[in-house]
Amino acid sequence: MSERIPYARLARGAVKGMQALGEYLSSSSIEPSLRHLIEVRASQLNGCAFCLDMHTKDARELGETEQRLYTVAAWREAPFFTDRERAALLWTETLTQLANHPIPEDVRAKVRSAFNDQEFVDLTFAITTINAWNRLALSFETPAGSYKPELAR
Repeated sequence: MSERIPYARLARGAVKGMQALGEYLSSSSIEPSLRHLIEVRASQLNGCAFCLDMHTKDARELGETEQRLYTVAAWREAPFFTDRERAALLWTETLTQLANHPIPEDVRAKVRSAFNDQEFVDLTFAITTINAWNRLALSFETPAGSYKPELAR
């Protein structure tokens, strides 16, 4: 592992902007439990251990079950997720794996049918934001394991 660059210190304004997105999302139309599920799924797809550590701990603090966290990677086969959660996880996978894959209209229609316009916009921003955080954590080799949930601090 190379020496880690203190990106948060070197790009304070950019990090403040990312944090402002997080603040917006924390009071958005997407409930925290659903936001954590999509953050976990995107982080799994991106292979971001730091973000997986963070968002699984936060989800458990909010009452998420181990069973659902263990099976979120196989949400299509697991009976533990609501239709709304399935639509959000589908949208998460679609946007996270967007490179060289146009968004199928049937996927967009399925997701849109589960969310009103505001929720669809907020969901899309939540997915876009976790993907950006994943890329930052991976780029700057942010180590996993030391995160403590806000409620436990």
